[in-house]
Amino acid sequence: MAHYTLGIETSCDETSVALLRDGREILANIIYSQAHLHDKYGGVVPEVASRNHIRKLPFVVQDALERAKLNFRQISLVGATYGPGLVGPLLVGLSYAKAIAYALEKPFVGVNHLEGHIFAHYLENFDASPPFVALLVSGGHTLLVDVRAYGDYRVLGETRDDAAGEAFDKVGKLLGLGYPAGAALDRLARQGNPKAIALPRPMLDSDSLEFSFAGLKTAIVYYLRDHSDADRADIAASFQEAVVDVLTEKTLQAARQLQTEKLVVVGGVAANSRLRERLLACRDYKVFFPKMELCTDNAAMIAACAHFRNTALGQNNPLELAPEPSLRL
Repeated sequence: MAHYTLGIETSCDETSVALLRDGREILANIIYSQAHLHDKYGGVVPEVASRNHIRKLPFVVQDALERAKLNFRQISLVGATYGPGLVGPLLVGLSYAKAIAYALEKPFVGVNHLEGHIFAHYLENFDASPPFVALLVSGGHTLLVDVRAYGDYRVLGETRDDAAGEAFDKVGKLLGLGYPAGAALDRLARQGNPKAIALPRPMLDSDSLEFSFAGLKTAIVYYLRDHSDADRADIAASFQEAVVDVLTEKTLQAARQLQTEKLVVVGGVAANSRLRERLLACRDYKVFFPKMELCTDNAAMIAACAHFRNTALGQNNPLELAPEPSLRL
């Protein structure tokens, strides 16, 4: 008998709902972005995000059920993100998911959003199982993880300040690209010279596997102050190359330390074309990226993680589970 998992993801400004069959077959994965609501503010406004999740979530759930050709009574398991993220948005999705589980008398699993990103790889690359090194790089997080098995993780290093995606958004704002800026900066960078501006590569020469991107962003601020007529494409290309240099070398450094040839890249910045190009060119390693729609925050990865934790690890969270905005992997 088929097992159907409903997943809900509302940790930031995407309202996402997914339905999976037997933990890996995606029947529906709907992502409603609120980016247009937050663009004029230059970033996510938590109250605006929370209210929009409340308005949209019931309709997105119903749409997902219709696309999957299922009804509520066929759902076997409910999973939802409970952290990390913005507390208001987290509370909306978590409360809705728990209400469905309670009404249907079905098990409920709270999912760590960071682990969810690793399960984007689980969905996309069935045969590329652990152990591997995962680079999890997004708007809110940048970390390297030793994935010894699904559910068994050791953080090797993380950012000391800005996440890579956050740095992309901040530099994009400086260049007038709006919010979120990652994809727009990637497109602009293709028109520029990545060697046009000498920028620092923070912590690149360090033996540590930690990251730091705040200084790189500050270097762009000073460069723009002193070169107001500089070519924006050259700035974008030079900045992107600096970030990708650091991400690539730190990931390879982690692989060398662990003596593994398998590398997995997940999170929103995994969609960056230059990062994909650089890492996929590393012929001594097997490098895996999820498809684009599984890089961004999405509920399919949350549902996959919930299914695994429930069926393989026996996890079933109490309905009193509270959101944890600062949850770590």
